Amino acid sequence: MRRALALAAAALFALGPAVPATAAPVDPEDGTGGFDYPRGSEGPEGSEIAFEFQDDRISESSGLAPSLRHEGVWWTHNDSGDHLAEVYAVNEEGETLATVTLNVERRDWEAVSVAQGPEGEPAVFVGDIGDNFGGGWPNVRVYHFTEPEVLGDLVLDPSVLTFTYEDGGRDAEGMMIDPRDGRLYVVSKEFAGSVYAAPENLDPDGENVLSRVDSAPLFSTDAAFSPDGTRYAIRTYWGVTLYDATDGVPGASVGSFDLPEMDQGESVAFTPDGTALMAGTEGMNSRVWRIPLEGDQRPDAAAETGDESADEEGADASPVVDREDAEEGSSFGATPLILGGIAVAAVLIGGIVLLVRRT
Repeated sequence: MRRALALAAAALFALGPAVPATAAPVDPEDGTGGFDYPRGSEGPEGSEIAFEFQDDRISESSGLAPSLRHEGVWWTHNDSGDHLAEVYAVNEEGETLATVTLNVERRDWEAVSVAQGPEGEPAVFVGDIGDNFGGGWPNVRVYHFTEPEVLGDLVLDPSVLTFTYEDGGRDAEGMMIDPRDGRLYVVSKEFAGSVYAAPENLDPDGENVLSRVDSAPLFSTDAAFSPDGTRYAIRTYWGVTLYDATDGVPGASVGSFDLPEMDQGESVAFTPDGTALMAGTEGMNSRVWRIPLEGDQRPDAAAETGDESADEEGADASPVVDREDAEEGSSFGATPLILGGIAVAAVLIGGIVLLVRRT
């Protein structure tokens, strides 16, 4: 994965203006392909390590979501690879409290969300939405089960929802569920990524078509709604963009910022009070960061408790911008410069995309 990302960043750097300003040449002998590709920074002021996973089985944490039943509990799972079909509940010290084993065929788990299920109770949704074959799967799946009232090890048969894309198969790593109406969204992981909406009413037995409703930042690796549904976040390997979803999806951007440096940033989630983001990475005993939100980046329910003076003090808090302006100016978005660079280097980037998707 890292080698593929280094090659991708090197190609983008060669395209000049299309690459974020943080990329710079480094020693070609250091294994990065000769370029220091953007991997984050110290993050906004106040960013701190919330916890580290203590369970050696959690070596490729790829999704993160807060429990709706248990305070201080987070659900996570591993990425694709030689892993069991297990979902883990961990506490705020990173200790595993419960392991739920699903009796399913595991392909490429990439995301997890906790939302109200079909029975009206909190449910854990696991997105088997990755595609290491570049759109080769005929469909993708989302498994869900009622969140246990008592945490403990379980083996169960989850319910399954099946999805296809209206414009053909693709790789995706982001999944989020609007807590206001239960609508599910998938965010593709591509140079010019997209946000896809599931039907309002899901068919539990047939195939549900995902419809494209918006563009998404370059190389999106996860997405999440705030607890009140008025904001959503889409993260990349290097940063995050937040959107105002008061009137639904798509929403207007309310700013982007770098995340703390991570080896391979994969997950994002809002804290239950909506005042901060949690961001995780793959790796053994990997860290989960807490990143405070300020001003318009906070959900409506959390904004009332925020310090309004933070907008003046914090340089990391970006102003509200128009959706089109954000896509043109954001270093994380699918800008026209990037698209133009892709056209010029189509053959090179096509190969890199295959490398990235196969990781």
